[in-house]
Amino acid sequence: MNIPAWLVVAPAAVFGLVIGSFLNVVAVRVPRGESVIRPPSHCMHCGHRLGALDLIPVLGYIVLGGRCRYCRSRISPAYPAGEIATAAAFAMTAWRVGWTPELIAGLLLASVLIVAAQTDLRTLRIPDRIVVFALGAGLAARIVSHPLPWWDYALGSVLGAGILLMLAVISRGGMGGGDIKLYLFVGMMLGFKLTLMSIFAASLLGSLYGLGLMLAGRFRPKMALPFGPFIAAGSLAALWFGNGLIGWYLALLD
Repeated sequence: MNIPAWLVVAPAAVFGLVIGSFLNVVAVRVPRGESVIRPPSHCMHCGHRLGALDLIPVLGYIVLGGRCRYCRSRISPAYPAGEIATAAAFAMTAWRVGWTPELIAGLLLASVLIVAAQTDLRTLRIPDRIVVFALGAGLAARIVSHPLPWWDYALGSVLGAGILLMLAVISRGGMGGGDIKLYLFVGMMLGFKLTLMSIFAASLLGSLYGLGLMLAGRFRPKMALPFGPFIAAGSLAALWFGNGLIGWYLALLD
């Protein structure tokens, strides 16, 4: 079907805002070993249950001036930032992938990567619960849609996790176990070519960030840095632009 792009992108962005609000809850509660369903959403300071108006993504934060309606404690800007990031990632994925079965896999990949990036930023780890869910959901998504051969996705998982494991061994623990496990899922979603591209992009972004810290005089030996956000950025960049870049490179070789 020849559907105008905005009819796919706009609903995806709105859906991303709603899902982003839920992903915020997941990113906060899962590292603590808490349920993502019970208790209902509440203020982290006074414990008051939040009403429907309080839970409107982004707009609720703006209307309330970034403070709890009940105790007036400040709400972390990480919450609306997560909602906006999810909306942007969903919109971009819908634009690049289109209204196809593969959109399910793309939105799942974006959701898991955003949660992984948030938990890594907050706690410097990516919980196993997130990875186990991602692998199960990813397998289901691949049953629904698999434009590449099955072996391609399996190879992506093995190569992605294997390369990060090798980096962890070489760096003597410089790469976290959560990052390695996450690439089992990323490889399943991207296939081996885009997985390799995502690792390159993530490493490049991480290196540039480290260089920036060094130039600013803020880098310290054995300083713990979350790699999850760079995995998320590199993997999403590979999803959105990877095939185009590969086609462009192959055309240069002709």
